[in-house]
Amino acid sequence: MSERLQPGDTAPAFTLPDADGNEISLADHKGRKVIIYFYPAALTPGCTKQACDFTDNLELLAGAGYDVIGVSPDKPEKLAKFREQENLKVTLVGDPSKETLEAYGAFGEKKLYGKTVTGVIRSTIVVDEEGKVERALYNVKATGHVAKIIKDLGI
Repeated sequence: MSERLQPGDTAPAFTLPDADGNEISLADHKGRKVIIYFYPAALTPGCTKQACDFTDNLELLAGAGYDVIGVSPDKPEKLAKFREQENLKVTLVGDPSKETLEAYGAFGEKKLYGKTVTGVIRSTIVVDEEGKVERALYNVKATGHVAKIIKDLGI
């Protein structure tokens, strides 16, 4: 089971392919705050709602100095289909090896319909300009989560 991150931890570095196959690295965002959210699968109802919420609030978040990156175990082709189908503006990257998901504590045992399963733990990590974890939220809800982040960050 992967360790959960705590505020003050250094955010694990990553380089992952986006929906177009371009490499996206956390290091590309140095000097900006980054909201990294981890979700189980593109093209599913909860994940679609969450991605649409982030897209709807992207200008507000960007205006407050935050970049947003969505991470799932999906391959770039599926992410591209997800982006096109839902008209998403948020940066989506794929982590089929699940190495980044595990490094962020967003992959492991969770409860699903009363059963214990291993999978992606819906999580959001807020990283500051220096690459340190500002907030680490685990087992978040797909619906209403973006509004809560905006409120908690005082945006």
